[in-house]
Amino acid sequence: MKIRVYYEDTDAGGIVYHTNYIKYCERARSEMVFASGAPEFSDAGYFVVSKLVANFRASARLGDLLEVRTRTLKLARASVLLAQSVYKIGSLKSDCEPELLFDAEVTLAFLSGGKPSKISSEYAAIFGGLESE
Repeated sequence: MKIRVYYEDTDAGGIVYHTNYIKYCERARSEMVFASGAPEFSDAGYFVVSKLVANFRASARLGDLLEVRTRTLKLARASVLLAQSVYKIGSLKSDCEPELLFDAEVTLAFLSGGKPSKISSEYAAIFGGLESE
């Protein structure tokens, strides 16, 4: 998923505020669900972030073009472990070689009725080894 950095994403110095990288990753995960045609919300259950390990490697700036990449590392009965990375792929002036800015391992737990539950086949198919860019 590609994202342009806007003024609202930055601090007073024009650098992307750190929590926005986590938001960009959340948007990419949501886009995976939207693209699959699965319902965003289901009576069968829903995902919540249960663990996030983040590495901030470099800064994006106002106008940069970013790409969020998502890869499934492990699909378990009631959770999925994803690797997500944010790369700078361009600026307002030109494209550039991808530069890793941020990466994280995100564990999503599948809940139904507020308790861990078996991931439905519909959602398992979305994350079952699927790669998305």
